Amino acid sequence: MTVQIRDVTLRDGLQLTGKPLPTQRKVQLVRELLALGVEHIEIGSMARPDLVPAVADTLDVVAALTPAELERCWVWVATPRHVERAAAAGVTRFQYCFSASDSHNLANIGRDTETSIAAMPDALAAARAVDGELQLCIATSFTCPFEGEVPLARLEGILGDERTAGASDVVICDTLGQAHPASVRERVGLAAARRPEAGLVFHGHDTWGAGVANALAAGQAGAGVVDGALGGLGGCPFAPGASGNTATEDLAFTLRPSWASPDAFASLVRLGQEITGSLDEPDRARVLGGALSEKARAFPWTLQA
Repeated sequence: MTVQIRDVTLRDGLQLTGKPLPTQRKVQLVRELLALGVEHIEIGSMARPDLVPAVADTLDVVAALTPAELERCWVWVATPRHVERAAAAGVTRFQYCFSASDSHNLANIGRDTETSIAAMPDALAAARAVDGELQLCIATSFTCPFEGEVPLARLEGILGDERTAGASDVVICDTLGQAHPASVRERVGLAAARRPEAGLVFHGHDTWGAGVANALAAGQAGAGVVDGALGGLGGCPFAPGASGNTATEDLAFTLRPSWASPDAFASLVRLGQEITGSLDEPDRARVLGGALSEKARAFPWTLQA
């Protein structure tokens, strides 16, 4: 099983932080993660800046990156106009997101799910106009903070809707971190069966402590990419009960992608410590207890002084 990691610190990871991360530090972080070998990075969002101020400078970050760097960077979008604006700035990788549940879609992006689905062909056309790729990102694929469990048939209906065809990847999101490995295998497996032409991404949170286990289950079910954020930062401001993403550091240690040597892992842990510290946020990476141990120096994944 080979699973890549997408770091989402700069979008999902910053949504609930009390302090902003300066634009130049965001650009530097992108380059540090790329240099380590992290395969994909979500660098921001086209969400309304008054609602999600932490990502208000997304297009400034885009402007500072080279076309080669942007080839590995994704931007969250929710409307065709978002795609057009981001494309004009140089973005070619778009994550078109809406929720499986109407209640969360209304809270998150101000429209019902049907309206978002109906607009997706136009979003795809806008992405193709710049030779870009657009992912189908389905938030609340498991549970909704307002409606409870999302019926499997609801997810199946979205996956089977011809208006959502043509996406490069399908992103199955455990927005609240309430999924468990069996449910992840079921729903990611459904996406694999219904959309065999697309890549699969799993976006998980660690609210209930199953983030890494769910990522492993997603990989077993066919996901080629899983999302994480440094220090377990993140959560959705429009989803009561949502907390941090699965930590990128935890995913790197467990999944062992090709770039995740002990030295790269150590750099990743230090990045997580620095970023969470600068934001006055706790570092929730579960690997810290082992990585910082003074008594396990013989283990190469322990950070050496």
